[in-house]
Amino acid sequence: MGVREIAAEEITSTIRRLCIEANTILGDEVVEALKKGLEQEESKTGKDIFRQLLDNAKIAKQEGIPLCQDTGMVVVFIEMGQDIHIVHGGLNQSINEGVRQGYRDGYLRASSLDPLVRKNFGDNTPAIIHVEIVPGDKLKLTVVPKGFGGENMSRVVLLTPASGMEGIKEFVLQTVEKAGANPCPPVIVGVGIGGTLEKAAFIAKKSLLRPIGQRHPDHQIAILEQELLDKINRLGIGPQGLGGNVTALDVHIETYPTHIAGLPIVVNLQCNCHRHKEAVL
Repeated sequence: MGVREIAAEEITSTIRRLCIEANTILGDEVVEALKKGLEQEESKTGKDIFRQLLDNAKIAKQEGIPLCQDTGMVVVFIEMGQDIHIVHGGLNQSINEGVRQGYRDGYLRASSLDPLVRKNFGDNTPAIIHVEIVPGDKLKLTVVPKGFGGENMSRVVLLTPASGMEGIKEFVLQTVEKAGANPCPPVIVGVGIGGTLEKAAFIAKKSLLRPIGQRHPDHQIAILEQELLDKINRLGIGPQGLGGNVTALDVHIETYPTHIAGLPIVVNLQCNCHRHKEAVL
């Protein structure tokens, strides 16, 4: 098989489109999860909040306006076929140009700034870019505008192996309970277990891309996901933290082999405005 060329301009235009669509069109999967949450929620206030979230998604799509005022820091997951060659520009540069154009043309808030002097860059670049090399000649781009209501409430811990399963459960539940209303529940809870510190964070965030309601293929992990979801929804935090029995729409867990002396865990929280769009070139 020969090498397939993809023009940097095509990547830029695709990222531009995905940035705008992700910020204005809530995915069908998330809308359906909110509808299910409306049915399951027992409190009157909680039901009203679910209706408002669904109305918000409908208006944003119809009017082409942001689902949330926090249009996030752009995270881009890339699955890059090993038989691809990008021409007329570099990968990172073409992605950041797409973000720049998308946030400008979509009238989306620019939130990216220098972490120390707090000077805003004005175009929401640079993006957080994760690249995985895979077989084939396709380029899969997934854009996730990650709001910081959920991001700020995310936590990492490196437990001792002796902490075991009970330590994992306790950490996840404590993280959600301490977060309370801050991450704009109902949330999606991404959990990364294993690897190293940065690997656990990566798989926790990537787990959020799994469709809501789709359990992990490993039966034991699937049971753990459901157990944690049930326990989280018994915390009573509820929609927007105003009480209720639907605090989380789902819990997604991913694992990776780790060192004999380690047990890294990251909980990455995602707000109800679960924005992500993808394209394959």
